[in-house]
Amino acid sequence: DIVGKGVANPLATILSAALMLRHSLGQAAAAGRLEAAVKKTLRDGYRTADIYTEGTRRVSTAEMAAAVAERL
Repeated sequence: DIVGKGVANPLATILSAALMLRHSLGQAAAAGRLEAAVKKTLRDGYRTADIYTEGTRRVSTAEMAAAVAERL
């Protein structure tokens, strides 16, 4: 029911990629950079609709992913 609406939160998928980098590919440094980018994005106030609270910035799925990518 949310397909194509841009409301899904991509952070679990992004953090799953960090787990894959760390535990399957032996790339702990890359995993750490990805996790740090997610933390910085959240600290900067970006939120998808499912975790939005007043005083933060509500963004779409693509905007959240782009915000994380910008912080890598």
